[in-house]
Amino acid sequence: MNSVTTPVINSAQSEISDYLLFSQNRRRLFPRAALIGLMIGLITVAFRFVLAQGDVIRNALVVWAHQFPLFGWVFPVGASAATASLAVWLVRRFAPEAAGSGIPHLESVLHRYREMRWWQIVLVKFFGGALALGGGMALGREGPSVQIAGAMSDGTARLLKDNTRDRLTLIAAGAGAGLAAAFNAPLAGVMFVLEEIQRDFRPAVLGAVFVAAAIANIVARLLYGQQAVFEMPLLQVPVLSALPVFAVVGVAAGVLGVVFNRGLIATQIWVGGWLERSALGTAAVVGGAVGLIAWFAPISVGGGHALAEATLTGQVALAAIPMWFALRLGLTLVCYATGAPGGIFLPLLVLGGLIGLLVGKVANLIVPAIAPQPEAFAIVGMAAYFAAIVRAPLTGIVLILEMTANFEQLLPLIVACFSAYIVAELMGDMPIYEKLLQIDLARSGIHGHADVPAPLVVEVEVQPGSVFVGKEVRELGLPAGCLLVRCHFETREFIPVATTRILPHMRLTATISPDSKNGLKALRRGCEQH
Repeated sequence: MNSVTTPVINSAQSEISDYLLFSQNRRRLFPRAALIGLMIGLITVAFRFVLAQGDVIRNALVVWAHQFPLFGWVFPVGASAATASLAVWLVRRFAPEAAGSGIPHLESVLHRYREMRWWQIVLVKFFGGALALGGGMALGREGPSVQIAGAMSDGTARLLKDNTRDRLTLIAAGAGAGLAAAFNAPLAGVMFVLEEIQRDFRPAVLGAVFVAAAIANIVARLLYGQQAVFEMPLLQVPVLSALPVFAVVGVAAGVLGVVFNRGLIATQIWVGGWLERSALGTAAVVGGAVGLIAWFAPISVGGGHALAEATLTGQVALAAIPMWFALRLGLTLVCYATGAPGGIFLPLLVLGGLIGLLVGKVANLIVPAIAPQPEAFAIVGMAAYFAAIVRAPLTGIVLILEMTANFEQLLPLIVACFSAYIVAELMGDMPIYEKLLQIDLARSGIHGHADVPAPLVVEVEVQPGSVFVGKEVRELGLPAGCLLVRCHFETREFIPVATTRILPHMRLTATISPDSKNGLKALRRGCEQH
């Protein structure tokens, strides 16, 4: 009788323990996530407002300067050169980790490779981003929004004296909230955290991200309006016979996504040599070039929102699409390479929309019955290009659905995004944020990412009935090179010692040397239920 009832009792106790642990985490994390969502919603709206005013001032300057046809170009060139160099100076002087999008830095913090200097990042990213993007640099607001949000979450968690595990969870939740508020896309914010930023599906993490993203988006909608980011008419449901053409969009986006990724890395190397000689001079030259382009075509500079809407409404002529694509691609690569604070989300969406519109317009000429609305292909191209570059297809699908409110395009989005994903994978290209993180860590002398030989950091949960349950650490028999460095049980987090006793549902963090034979296997075998 005892042999039958004991496992049942143990199972019931385990379920009760799991429920109580989750309830404790939820009661502690969710209110913090709501507070973070509120703060991030406010600062992201403020950032969006400042950037919008920057666009207004820049365009007004260009219009005013055209009163002087012979020398008026000097004004936008000088203004853009000054704002770009000042933005780069702020980054290099006060917070080098605020360069670029900031998402690779955020991932390095979550992977425990770096610490977060939260208040420096918030200030430099906000004001530096306002200068760079307001001056016309072809960068996006989502990278600064996400990094600012992550930094604010880190600062809040430190002020509330949260443990490291909860602090990292709140940083991830804040990152999702930043994206949600920047693009009025709460589900995309959640998906981006789960698919790219942290890749952790624990209920506590998922719940905290949902709460923060929802609150931040509510605040953004209250203050900035409920309309979708891209204003365009609702399109009809595409016919099923058009799916092969949408797959062509995915293939093209996959190939050109690899071109973007490799071009971004190559441009950073090329411009990096100039930055070492004169960072401010290089930024001024690039900014001046952006100002000169703005003199002739104001729609071509900045984040590209106006060009994106023109693309989504089919207003870009077929013959002009390759020119716009080449111009925007070159501007984005060079502007990002300067180290100015700004992201690549919106710029790559513009490029993807141009790819899709090109395929859609060509298909409309050849088989108009299948492609009566080329704009639908522009929508799909945005998501497919995102999937190819970032390698997060689910985030790309959800993001574009929320940004355009054209939910009828779901099936074409799935076909194109996964086509782009497969093509990019087959070409052997790394996701852009992973590659940027690898380069950043290598420059800093930090090893342990990608294919660099280094200790592996893993976290496992001890299952009831496993070999390790009830044993002390010194009795586990782990091979040389496999070291337990942290234990997490219920609400406590501590460093284990030789006499620490292993309990069911305890989470163990271990570092495993590359030279440790069977270290990972021994750890998992000891923690699994038998």
